[in-house]
Amino acid sequence: MQMKGVDMQIERVGMQIRCGYANRGRGHALEGRVPARGAWPAAGPEAGRAGRKPAAAVPVVPVVPVAAMSFAWPWQYSFPPFFTLQPNGETRQKQLSAWCALALAYSQQHRLPAMTVREAQDIPLFANHRLQRKLPLESIQVVLEELRKNGNLEWLDKNKTSFLIMWKRPEEWGKLIYQWVSKNGLTNSVFTLYELVSGDDTENEEFHGLDEATLLRALQALQQEHKAEIITLDDGRGVKFF
Repeated sequence: MQMKGVDMQIERVGMQIRCGYANRGRGHALEGRVPARGAWPAAGPEAGRAGRKPAAAVPVVPVVPVAAMSFAWPWQYSFPPFFTLQPNGETRQKQLSAWCALALAYSQQHRLPAMTVREAQDIPLFANHRLQRKLPLESIQVVLEELRKNGNLEWLDKNKTSFLIMWKRPEEWGKLIYQWVSKNGLTNSVFTLYELVSGDDTENEEFHGLDEATLLRALQALQQEHKAEIITLDDGRGVKFF
């Protein structure tokens, strides 16, 4: 279950919980991962500063930000045979479908950047350290190729060693971006790529924080529909909407 926020009432309850943990002599920890934004510069004040230290001898239950909440793994992820692709055709296809759904959900929450297949082998998506199980490198390649067939992945080199998972297809991102442009009367306007996905005006939009590689593919899709043109500006690339 995801937290909606942290208010004073929760803080008071948290103090009671901390006291309870102290009396029982046990601790609790939550961990999560802040989604990466690729090479984009961070906007706004620096995030992730450590909170104030608690008083001595009082164990603390850490308050985890919404962005760092643990990912909701499907039941298959805790099932050891899931990490071995089955030879039977029907069973194997169902297994691949489950892996594809998991990869898209994980990529969506964590905003995975482009990476190599070997790097992917060590991220939690393909490595369950609690079970001490990893999806083999060859099987990861099979899952990634299945994502490509479904239009949700692009190989970034001819040897298929690096890739980008697109949990929304470029044309879907393009549609969301153009809906925002039209709704706000911004046709015939020019944006830098950075301000389009990191500026204050798009802060509440789903495409806010989108990585550059995916953004360019979305804009290329709009360009093919004659709704936008990717242009070169003095400080980098930009886009003009029509």
